[in-house]
Amino acid sequence: MSEHDDVVDAELVEEDRLPAIPEDRAPAVPLAEEDPDAWLPPEAQEDVAAGIPRDTSRAYEGDMQRFAEWCESVGRRVLPAAPQTVTAYLSYLKRTPRERTGKPYGPASMDRIIASIRSSHRAAGFRPPDTMGARKVVAGYREQLALANDPAAQQKKATPADRKVLRQALARLDRTKLVGKRDAALMLLGHALASRGSELAPLDWPASFTDLPEGGLRVWLYRKKRKKWQDVEVLPDPDPELCSVAAVRALVEGLAHEGHTSGPLFLRIDQWGYIGAEMNRDGQPIGDPSGRISVNGASDVVSRSIARTGLPGEWRSHSLRRGFVKSARDAGVDIVDIGRHGGWDDRSKALIGYIDEEDSIGERNPLARIGKKAAEEHQEQGEA
Repeated sequence: MSEHDDVVDAELVEEDRLPAIPEDRAPAVPLAEEDPDAWLPPEAQEDVAAGIPRDTSRAYEGDMQRFAEWCESVGRRVLPAAPQTVTAYLSYLKRTPRERTGKPYGPASMDRIIASIRSSHRAAGFRPPDTMGARKVVAGYREQLALANDPAAQQKKATPADRKVLRQALARLDRTKLVGKRDAALMLLGHALASRGSELAPLDWPASFTDLPEGGLRVWLYRKKRKKWQDVEVLPDPDPELCSVAAVRALVEGLAHEGHTSGPLFLRIDQWGYIGAEMNRDGQPIGDPSGRISVNGASDVVSRSIARTGLPGEWRSHSLRRGFVKSARDAGVDIVDIGRHGGWDDRSKALIGYIDEEDSIGERNPLARIGKKAAEEHQEQGEA
């Protein structure tokens, strides 16, 4: 499963599905009600497209293609879609198993599909249809699943890969080989930076790194969601097996031995150990020509490495970011310091969402803490 399966964003509809639009401009309202100023020059259209993340655009494109195919099969108009068409389509999705999974879409994916349809209308110059009916379908579906205690009612989250998980995964890597060095460095650095796969893949050596006096590394990292750069200090770990600094340096040394001394830090390595090997699909070259690993490739490293342990969970590159939060919380780090290191805003609700319900059991259970405090006070009163 891709880590973007449940991203709630939208993609652009394919050109052959769009209504006829004058070549010199793209209207921002339906053609029947066209405002003479409601158009964008080509360069502005390109700027808008640049603001849509590639993975989001790809997800929306697939959503809209499937919506168009369904509309054609039932004799309904794709663009502009009537509100009833969107409602009927979401009702259809709720009841229809997917070929790949044998189950219907989950509510989170259905929310994304609604966003895809609305975004595609805007891209084609139409006002988005009213989706209140469609959203009620999803809300009722979510409650139905929740009452049945069905996991599909909850948005899928990556399972946190904390230090305990990483230790088990790393123990199954052959870190004498270059691919093992790469996989170890990717997982440990991803955990240390609390990074997403989309933030790890673009790192370059030595351009993204600066040596620290105490032996650590300062990493110049682009936080994709917040659209800002951040300097993150990565310090040596007292446990050599879990030291991200040592793992990065071991990878750099291994790459230098193969003649790669600058450029992408994390490279594609095939089953025979060739670096940056060319990849083709349907006879066409794919992948970064520099050999840089893709975001999905980084996620595959995590899922493949942890899968060898037999640990159950949804393992992907985001597991490293969630795992950092869990490791830091286990160490008693203040949540504000966790957020600032990981690039979260101080008021981020997303960070709170990373703290699992299990975080409030045992000694962290509020009732346990209240009881402990009461016991201490009772003891003090008895001694008095």
